[in-house]
Amino acid sequence: MKFIESDLPGCVIVEPQVFGDARGFFYESYNAEKYKNGGIDRRFVQSNVSRSAHGVLRGLHYQWPNPQGKLVSVLEGEVYDVAVDIRRGSPHFGRWAAVVLSADNKRQFWIPEGFAHGFAVLSEFATFAYQCTASYDGAADAGIRWNDADLAIDWPLGAPQLSAKDEKAPFLRDVAVAKLPVYVP
Repeated sequence: MKFIESDLPGCVIVEPQVFGDARGFFYESYNAEKYKNGGIDRRFVQSNVSRSAHGVLRGLHYQWPNPQGKLVSVLEGEVYDVAVDIRRGSPHFGRWAAVVLSADNKRQFWIPEGFAHGFAVLSEFATFAYQCTASYDGAADAGIRWNDADLAIDWPLGAPQLSAKDEKAPFLRDVAVAKLPVYVP
């Protein structure tokens, strides 16, 4: 298993060791000891699965307070997955990192607490899996506009399909300071 630091410190790409032959394949999708040794020492309390059609963009979502760290992967299809550092006081505030996750590459992306997260579906459809370090908290649910010019995320879709919530999400500069996570060195 490989743990690869992304362009955004704290966000880690995980490449599992895949064992395959003509019958199919096997890989560990999670092993607490190996993840701890790779720098991801968290307890996951909620697992989610979503399915989305081509062109759907979900995000950029986060929770504050009660932030969620997310270990994400794709079970079917392919997505362009993005993490954005939105922690007040972070030296990387407003920076983003992206990785292509697919059923073929079997990569995972670790997005720590305090980061916003989103993805765009590149294949006909995608089945997306999340392991979260905190339960969903509707009162803490928040988002940032996917096409915020200050972030300048290089999304591979021109006109994505969005939820009403994501269409109306604020730009990062318009989010009240108290509604943003705090950077803790």
